[in-house]
Amino acid sequence: MAIMGIFKKFKPHFLMILAQICYTFLYFITEASFNHGMNPHVYVTYRHIVGGLVMLPFAYFLERQTRPKLTLSLLLEIFVLSLMGVSLTLNMYFVSLNFTSPTFVSSMVNTIAALTFVLAVILRLEVVNVGDPRGIAKILGTLVSLAGVMTMTLYKGVCLKNLWQPLIYMQRGGSFVHENWLKGSILTVASCITWSIWYIMQAYTLKRYPAQLSLTTWMSFVGAAQSAFYTVIVQHKRAAWTIGFNIDFWSTIYGGIVISGLVVFIQLWCTEQKGPVFVTMFNPLSTILVAILAYFVFGEKLYMGSIIGAVIVIVGLYLLLWGKEDHKSERNDEEKCSTIKREQLEDHMMPKLASNATGFKAQT
Repeated sequence: MAIMGIFKKFKPHFLMILAQICYTFLYFITEASFNHGMNPHVYVTYRHIVGGLVMLPFAYFLERQTRPKLTLSLLLEIFVLSLMGVSLTLNMYFVSLNFTSPTFVSSMVNTIAALTFVLAVILRLEVVNVGDPRGIAKILGTLVSLAGVMTMTLYKGVCLKNLWQPLIYMQRGGSFVHENWLKGSILTVASCITWSIWYIMQAYTLKRYPAQLSLTTWMSFVGAAQSAFYTVIVQHKRAAWTIGFNIDFWSTIYGGIVISGLVVFIQLWCTEQKGPVFVTMFNPLSTILVAILAYFVFGEKLYMGSIIGAVIVIVGLYLLLWGKEDHKSERNDEEKCSTIKREQLEDHMMPKLASNATGFKAQT
């Protein structure tokens, strides 16, 4: 009973940790697929087609009675939401990798939480009272997490010795072509901004269309159509659209079902419950998990800077989560606990009072 109570209270936290675990496996699966030769833009298109097809029956049957009616303004909003979260953002992200370095892109992507926090404060989606300790904790938590992410990315330190031979060998692709660092930097920054806007837009759209399964399905199909339109323009080879029954196929299935389907639904639900800042603050956890898994399973190098940065990120995340906890919910929990204890005490005392009353009557 106590375990269920804890899970119910921290359900969004557990779900976001699960989402970051899913993202961790996505990193290795897509890396293997791209090294195998799959076109990233084709991958984005196919992945969201799979995600839409998987989520469609759930959205149709489970939200048939609660799904609001679609209007033209809502369709336009979903179109922009799909553009920000699927086609534009992901395709800019993959293109930027060709012009910069994975280290630079990784460090920039992990700033999405800070960008989302700033946008949420400006748009009054996040209330920050600098006179309250919890308001200060929100600001400090965001800054500390950002500092931890930058430490993990930019500072290496001493390299730790591998404890054993790699359990799985992953062949690395060739080096990236740094054709235009300025263009790559602009695309990376632009993708982070649109990603942050996507998280913010979710909060507004969910108020008008509170059907997470249906919204996930719509974003997958519309985003896939937008990505397909872009990919047809930039990729003229028909062979790029053909995938075999290999790692390309399985990465598409995993990305579609788990990421575009399950994880996006989890994020939408958590956004409705806790807000966009709460969702984005868990993003650096996947960077930590990738480093740990790469070290223990794939035999990659692990530097002291990654460990120090991970500790700083966790401290910042704890500060932010504590700052976001509502005083009212804590008081309600305390009142519930005191009520339960009082009821238990009364139940324990009632037999004694009854026996004393019986004895007093017998004496009289």
